[in-house]
Amino acid sequence: MPIPSTESIVRSTTQAPLVAESELPPLTHFIDGAFTEAGAESATTALVNPADETIIAEVAEGSAADVDSAVAAARRALEGWKALTPKSRADVLLAIADRIEDNADVLIRLESLNAGKPYAVSEDDVSMAADTFRFAAGASRAFTELGSGDYVEDHTSIILREPVGVVGVVVPWNYPLLMAAWKISPALAAGNTMVLKPSEQTPLTALKLLELTADLLPAGILNIVLGLGPSVGARLSSHPHIDLVALTGSVGSGKAVATSAGESLKRVHLELGGKAPVVIFADADLAAAAEGVRTAGFWNSGQECGAGTRVLVESSVAEEFTRLLAEEVSTYVVGDPRGGAEVELGPLVSQAHFERVTGFLDRAIADGARPVVGGGPIEGPGFFVAPTVLADVAAGSEASQEEIFGPVVTIETFESEDEAITRANEVPYGLAASVWTRDAARSLDVPRRLDFGTVWVNSHLALAAEVPWGGFKGSGYGRDLSIYALNDFSRTKHVQINHAR
Repeated sequence: MPIPSTESIVRSTTQAPLVAESELPPLTHFIDGAFTEAGAESATTALVNPADETIIAEVAEGSAADVDSAVAAARRALEGWKALTPKSRADVLLAIADRIEDNADVLIRLESLNAGKPYAVSEDDVSMAADTFRFAAGASRAFTELGSGDYVEDHTSIILREPVGVVGVVVPWNYPLLMAAWKISPALAAGNTMVLKPSEQTPLTALKLLELTADLLPAGILNIVLGLGPSVGARLSSHPHIDLVALTGSVGSGKAVATSAGESLKRVHLELGGKAPVVIFADADLAAAAEGVRTAGFWNSGQECGAGTRVLVESSVAEEFTRLLAEEVSTYVVGDPRGGAEVELGPLVSQAHFERVTGFLDRAIADGARPVVGGGPIEGPGFFVAPTVLADVAAGSEASQEEIFGPVVTIETFESEDEAITRANEVPYGLAASVWTRDAARSLDVPRRLDFGTVWVNSHLALAAEVPWGGFKGSGYGRDLSIYALNDFSRTKHVQINHAR
């Protein structure tokens, strides 16, 4: 029998909403420095609170024409913005970081309301969003290229770093504010202007960010168009006056964006899905590994592309590790974010995603996986799935290969180091992985043999603004965070001056 992950779910002890109606941002597009007026007949999208399935609000649903207006505004603003000195742009980004920190409380509550995040997760998102703007501000002032020199006789070469131009950005529902910050901050720091499409499910914090910072940015620098992927997202990726399109999202969305962008040969920046293996060798600190997977596998209810959800453990210690992980995961407190600070795990974002994750669970168990913790949905309102650990997962099975994107960790076993590396690399994704070992040589060698953009050793899901984030293979290309993000949102120009006399 599965060990229950929780005996009960923490519900709200009050009827008071997380966010007062007066604290909601304007629920429409932000174009050319102002929120637009939505017509009476305009289409809208209902935002659903995933913790109790009530309607939060109705937001505007944009069209290709709205994208065109936003792109035109961004194009008009481009010359003035890119002409500013790095210090001037950095001052704006630092002011945005200040506004985020000054209004952290309402941003945290909006994120928890709209995305179902526990307070600790939303707090971490808001804090890192501010830090990302601060890093980009500093990095932009030290963003240099190869120094000038004479590489051809009597000709001095100068390498310039320029903004790409107008950037179209599509961000996902799992980190609405943080993923927006990861794209906005380097793109603006490099001198670009942009049009942002938040997820139609979780746009509130992006809209609030614009409401809080509208006075800091010249009109047209940063625009938001709400709406659906097939209309707004597709127009962004195909628009002839957008120079680069950046997406954080699913592999399917990435393929669609890259295909559409290819028609105009615009640059593409893609951060897509993951299926991060957690490779645990017999010499590892098993208790530390179990504690690490407790956090890395279930942070944000497992709705995290770098989550450590696929454990590959050496067979000789598999039983002991499984026991330790089951004990760790069984202590999770699941509930409505309004339940207070004790809530560690919230709901999934939507009914559709809830059904997707529970469908994965049903198929995995039918295929022979054994739930040692959890194993299914939690009864009652809200899109809650019990934190789940599945043992005896077969190599090559759907649960082993595909991104579940929920609070589910699977366990497979291996016999040798070579087998562990082969099995870790067999997934179509290449975003993140971790290795757990006390062997110093192995800790240096094995990460080199793993085909993932980030490999942690004796840790998982530790991030910082100074280091790059991005993947290989089906996880896309391009890098978020670090100076590499500014590289992605800029272009090089060679100027050569003939000084012969």
